[in-house]
Amino acid sequence: MENYRKARTVEQPCPCPFPDLPSDTPEVRVKDGSKIRNLMRFALSRMEEKTASADHPGPHEGSEVSVGSVENLCRQIMFTGVGLSVAKAITCVEIMKRRVHGLHQHTKLVYRTVQEVWEPLEPEAGLDSLTVSRNVPSIWVLLSRDSLDKNQPGYQAPGSFDALWAQALKEEAAAPKHGQRRKRGGPGAGRTEGAGRGKGARKHPGRPGEPRKPLGHAGGGQD
Repeated sequence: MENYRKARTVEQPCPCPFPDLPSDTPEVRVKDGSKIRNLMRFALSRMEEKTASADHPGPHEGSEVSVGSVENLCRQIMFTGVGLSVAKAITCVEIMKRRVHGLHQHTKLVYRTVQEVWEPLEPEAGLDSLTVSRNVPSIWVLLSRDSLDKNQPGYQAPGSFDALWAQALKEEAAAPKHGQRRKRGGPGAGRTEGAGRGKGARKHPGRPGEPRKPLGHAGGGQD
């Protein structure tokens, strides 16, 4: 592929895996270059108990959002992510569940077809354009204030992981931290007076009262 360059990437449309979903349900499409604060500003304006205002604008840079009713609060919201943006979509979902309590969750994992169009670097060389199709994983997460079907795979009840997080934090706080230096203290912990390095003038061996010979003269004779 050294003679080609990627011209564009086209994501094939994928049907929504949630049947009977209201048409006015907001969908937050998380992209690889999306900023989480922009996505959450929009999503929280649709789910929190306050209407959208100047502090909560609509679509933002790096994200594509299809919205429904802006006047009233939504009962449901959906997050989607494809490929590298799956982890960012999950992060947005967790932030939403901690800001808006009592949300039911349905998670669906599907594959979406992505087509990459490659153009030759030198068209006069007689090379044709290439189209490469790849199946990449994608995630669809539906958050709802209303109760969802508990028998469906991927369902999570509100607060189902609160006890797990609390237990993990408790075990982490109780575990001793590695690399922590022990505190010096108690009898005999410090050095005795005069035992430290670099304390006082350096003493040279010799007879008491004998003057010290000057340094810097080569031995072997006297002037």
